[in-house]
Amino acid sequence: MDAIEVMRINRALNKMSKLYRAAKARKLAALGLHPGQDVLLWLLAQEPEGTTVKELAARLSIEPPTATRSLARLEGGGWFRREAVAGDRRQVRVLVTEAGHKLVPAIERAWAELAEEVMGETGEDRREIALTVLEQANDRLRRLVGEDVLAEE
Repeated sequence: MDAIEVMRINRALNKMSKLYRAAKARKLAALGLHPGQDVLLWLLAQEPEGTTVKELAARLSIEPPTATRSLARLEGGGWFRREAVAGDRRQVRVLVTEAGHKLVPAIERAWAELAEEVMGETGEDRREIALTVLEQANDRLRRLVGEDVLAEE
């Protein structure tokens, strides 16, 4: 790659990352959420029996204290509740409430709208190429930073 191409790639990826996060933040703000909270709540909603903070942290590839802080910031919405785990007073199970389950379709709509807005009129064949290139780049970045699995944002 020549220097001009390297600069174009760096600029495009940095700009896309910032713009995508800003656009997502605006959509989520309309739901009373911040980026990252959407994924956390969506993952919780996939667990009908609830999940522990430790299990949630593992799914998000974050440390349990980070998951605890994220839950604390999300707690005001009444979208989940905590229950003690029988037989282990240190463990807490997190369960999505009815209000949380009602919010999930709105989160999914926000994601779909953003995907449609970002891809615009791009045809299916070109979308597939773009997705393949982005997924391959993500895989390379995961290896570079030593992460096997990263949470979706």
